[in-house]
Amino acid sequence: MNLIKRLAVGALAGVLAVSLVACGGTTPASSAAPGASSAAATTGSNILNVMVEVEVASLDPQLATDGTSFEVIADYTDGLMQMDSTGKAVAAIAESYDLSDDGMTYTFHLRKDATWSNGDPVTADDFVFGWQRAADPANASEYSYMLSDIGQIKNAAEIIAGEKPVTDLGVTAVDANTLKVELNVPVSYFLSLMYFPTFYPINRAFYEGLATGTFGTSPETVLSNGAFVLDSYEPATLAFSLVKNPNYYNAADVKLDGLNYQVIKDSQQAFLSYQNGDLDIVKLSGDQVDQVTGDPELNVVGAGYMWYITMNGHDVPALNNANMRLAITNAMDRASIVNDVVKDGSVATYTAVPPQFATGPDGTDFSADQTRFADVCSDDAAKAAEYYEKAKEELGQDTFTFELLLEDQTETQNVAAVLKEQIEKALPGVTLNLKVEPKKQRVEDIQNGNYEVCLTRWGPDYADPMTYLNMWVTDNSNNYGLWSNTEYDQIIADCTTGKYITDAEARWSALYDAEKIVMDEAVIAPLYTKADANMIKSNVSNIEFHPVALNRVYKNAVKG
Repeated sequence: MNLIKRLAVGALAGVLAVSLVACGGTTPASSAAPGASSAAATTGSNILNVMVEVEVASLDPQLATDGTSFEVIADYTDGLMQMDSTGKAVAAIAESYDLSDDGMTYTFHLRKDATWSNGDPVTADDFVFGWQRAADPANASEYSYMLSDIGQIKNAAEIIAGEKPVTDLGVTAVDANTLKVELNVPVSYFLSLMYFPTFYPINRAFYEGLATGTFGTSPETVLSNGAFVLDSYEPATLAFSLVKNPNYYNAADVKLDGLNYQVIKDSQQAFLSYQNGDLDIVKLSGDQVDQVTGDPELNVVGAGYMWYITMNGHDVPALNNANMRLAITNAMDRASIVNDVVKDGSVATYTAVPPQFATGPDGTDFSADQTRFADVCSDDAAKAAEYYEKAKEELGQDTFTFELLLEDQTETQNVAAVLKEQIEKALPGVTLNLKVEPKKQRVEDIQNGNYEVCLTRWGPDYADPMTYLNMWVTDNSNNYGLWSNTEYDQIIADCTTGKYITDAEARWSALYDAEKIVMDEAVIAPLYTKADANMIKSNVSNIEFHPVALNRVYKNAVKG
């Protein structure tokens, strides 16, 4: 194997993640062992008080699936790479790397001053163990496809399918500070995957020393190698905290003493807490945004998430009808929802891949043209009625009742109420009943197919259209409607392991073809791409916001 000249990771230009406002926007200008009590440290003036809308679902990096969990895990864990303020992949635990001439073997050289919060060094085997856990079918990781379909790590697909042992995974600890990763094919965005939590390390000896099923359930059952250390936490808790990690290799640049999180689902309550001085950063929506327009503490950034409607055509006969799905798609008035309900800078979206996060070979946004599917996806009640008439004729009935599943956040409930009104008005005879659940239960239900229609969202894990388009491959765990199309599957295969992997322009064109199939068959009904209207105290700066992978990063934040 011939290796190219070793490069310092800090000088690399990784995948550029573009937000709705600016590239990777930032806001305007004694040791703590796991489980140690640090009450004094978490109540000082240099503690950042943060609002989140939902509970942490999991602190297991290989099992977590939601943005809140990813944010908190990343607060106290570093992967091989991290994002800089513009979204580029730069050095974290990996100090440098070599890449083979064929683009299929990465050799990462780990920094020697990185330690876990129990004093153990961070080693290459920690990454081997973490990645093997993600691929192990016994763990049923929903993000295991990041290793196989997306990362194309050697033998990952066979391991996930139960055909090979986890020890065959193409990741090897050459020595304590050298990690070799073998791929099936070159992956242009591979380095940007390395800051995603599924690829985070886990200390093998620590994990194996815990009681079964207890990892990630308390400060005592996690280790930190990152900027902060988990200080207080219980599953489903509404308040938890982290403190600065004095043994972090880059501790000198971490200015905060810690983070206090509060889970507040009611946006009005959150705003009141902010006004009372109990919170330093909150998200607003709806009429609250109107109240603070022009306030210098209002900071609107692209959050990357696309909200959409998924329809269970596998189990609900009426939703197996493409014309019914197209009727619902066109019955929604997205412009009204973003302008009159959400009001936070979110953008009405009419494509399966949302705008402003993936840039093509020619430097343009993959989804800049939001009119290209206007014949099948638009705010058009008349067009919805045409599709509806066809559906009624094909189904032989003229009344339909569907249940719309949603989670218990204020904004989501407001959006769902308007969707119900819009769809029922545009499609006489359709009744849409709302079912509200906590997010964790809602996610579990759609993953198990226990739903009819669901208002859900997906955030890009890396800056490529495949982070969305891969979801609708046959049998993908995020293909909630269990839709299947052999032509679509072949296009995606050609773009990941086949004829387009070294032809960027042909690959981009093929991805457009795949997206057209999704839209023509109304596999989903895109709704809007989320922006976050944050209120941030004027004495807080340098929180980094990204529309890809990790939406908020605090290690460089300052509270003055």
